[in-house]
Amino acid sequence: MILRRLAILAIVAWASPGRAEDPPEPRSVDTIVVTGTRNAQPRHTVPASVSVVEGDDARRARPTVGMEESLRRVPGVFVQNSGNYAQDFRLQIRGFGTRAAFGIREVTVLVDGLPETLPDGQSQIDTIELASIQRVEVMRGAGAALYGNAAGGVIHLLSDPPPDRPGANLTVTGGSYGFAKVVAQMGAQGKTLGGIGTASYFQTDGYRDHSATRNAVFLGRLLWDAAERTEVKFLVDGAHAPKADDPGGLTGDQANANPRQARDLNVLLDAGESVEQIRLGAVVDHRLSTGSLEAYAYTLYRDFFAKLPIVPAQGDGIVQFDRVSPGGGARYSYDRPLAGWAQTFTIGADAQYQRDDRQRFANEEGEKGTLGLDQLEQVTGVGVYLREAVSVTPTVELSAGIRYDAVHYSVDVKTPPDSNDSGSRTIDAWSPSGGVLYTPFDDLSLFGNVSTAFQAPTTTELVNPDGPGFNPDIEPQRARSYELGLRFGPPRLDRIDLRDELIPFETPAGRVAFRNAGRSRRYGLEVDWRSELLPNLVWTGAGTALRAKYLSYETDEGDFSGNREPGIPPWYVYQELAYGHDTGLHVAAEAYLVGGYDVDDANTATTPGYGGVNLRFGWEGEIGGWKVAPFVGLQNLTNARYDGTVRLNAFGGRYYEPAPGFNLYGGLRVEQDLG
Repeated sequence: MILRRLAILAIVAWASPGRAEDPPEPRSVDTIVVTGTRNAQPRHTVPASVSVVEGDDARRARPTVGMEESLRRVPGVFVQNSGNYAQDFRLQIRGFGTRAAFGIREVTVLVDGLPETLPDGQSQIDTIELASIQRVEVMRGAGAALYGNAAGGVIHLLSDPPPDRPGANLTVTGGSYGFAKVVAQMGAQGKTLGGIGTASYFQTDGYRDHSATRNAVFLGRLLWDAAERTEVKFLVDGAHAPKADDPGGLTGDQANANPRQARDLNVLLDAGESVEQIRLGAVVDHRLSTGSLEAYAYTLYRDFFAKLPIVPAQGDGIVQFDRVSPGGGARYSYDRPLAGWAQTFTIGADAQYQRDDRQRFANEEGEKGTLGLDQLEQVTGVGVYLREAVSVTPTVELSAGIRYDAVHYSVDVKTPPDSNDSGSRTIDAWSPSGGVLYTPFDDLSLFGNVSTAFQAPTTTELVNPDGPGFNPDIEPQRARSYELGLRFGPPRLDRIDLRDELIPFETPAGRVAFRNAGRSRRYGLEVDWRSELLPNLVWTGAGTALRAKYLSYETDEGDFSGNREPGIPPWYVYQELAYGHDTGLHVAAEAYLVGGYDVDDANTATTPGYGGVNLRFGWEGEIGGWKVAPFVGLQNLTNARYDGTVRLNAFGGRYYEPAPGFNLYGGLRVEQDLG
């Protein structure tokens, strides 16, 4: 039935008017993006808001420890980082992602074509080494029509390819609060086979008490030209993170009195986590005479252990699980004229499986106590999609896409043995989208689109706060997005309507639970630019305004209809001036401002607005046959006090996680040609 409906939709799309034009000229690699439509195409031909952050902007003279370093310059994207690596940084696109208790939520994350996002919609990025990322591509807006469980957008990280000549490099960085990082990389490229490997070690004592972190990451890429039109990429990623302390949230009075303190209960119960993870995968790209065929497959293993600040009298404060998650997918694109019309047709499917063997124990002052819960959680996600883009004139393109997703959850409760909470449920949805693109010039395009998003709850959001099993009251979140934009011109405008938005709250026991809001609406305005003011002097800027309110939302604590959505700043601005001299000297100054925002549904508590100024500089040259690049960075030069992240609807008013004041780092990169 599904395939028959997809075939009918494809025939209807193919029937759209338009004449075929001459085959396009070869595309420049510098202008290609892949996240917008799951096809490589010039950025100005994508009917959506797409930004690309190149490698130098993402890592040149940077500490490479947080995504905010590179993504602050992307409008509509807001990244928070308090240095609490047990909770991870919080990333949101147009307000989606604020509810993440940990990791990345409501945004699909890809690395070199493989999904980091699990079938339940949760993304973990423990195995991403930012120092090895060559470029970051960001698509803002509902991505469900092509990517499934993603209401906010898509982030695709592309790592370094093998170098043309054999080479190796080493980067050593150190700084405030016991920060130290070492990154080693080696690679080579042959006639049909190339490879590159990266390994890193990172540690910090942390700005706050009880916030130390230790972790190591490794990744490898092997590229094989299997045939004239066939490329195969083998990938391996792994992480060993034995320590990530959690200092917890503070009340406003506590944060003002001593922002570096940790919550006393977090210290008493040794709150934090440890993670072991490895993933193996492969991506095959085969170019046909009539298009292209791409397939991917991977398998993931994750060992997770966390101590939560929950005393035994109020619940089980130690969580551990073993996760196995294989997945795969395939996509076919036909980009030749059909019946005289220029068009690109894409059809594909994704399948993922997640098996968590989960236990919860009492937290006896940091030691594992009595077993309170033992259950097997399984999630299977399957999605099929198609997209059709038709050129009705040489400058006007119409596009439409649709995706069907089905996510099946099951839970088998073993402890307590007399529990009746085992069961299963399936959540499915159709997610259509459509757009129009007008491109009078290669560097100017006007676009508009309407898209929908289906956001199934994660197993964490489905957890029953009152016992084992899943919460039967949780429903999936759905969103409809309207967007109008002029690329390389005035701002982009967007409107997002949400139904059954998933909202976090903290129970008196200290466990994060979730509930559905009725309806919400957001209006957004985004603008960005990049201009060369003088030779080698580049001005980069971005600005975002976002109005987010609940239209209807009633809970046992009150009626929050008409209130502002917490965790979403009403505006934020980024500015950077970067200068590079022919001698190898380079310097960059960046400043950012963030408006104050609410931290609870009742709008009774807020975090004030803040601003920051960072400066980084260095030199790149050659000494004795070695390429060397020393660098220094000064962060938060104004020593501003602000909250790096907030815990929404936290019990007892413990919303705030203060970020570091003025701090600095410095390092040296050395590189040797081994050819």
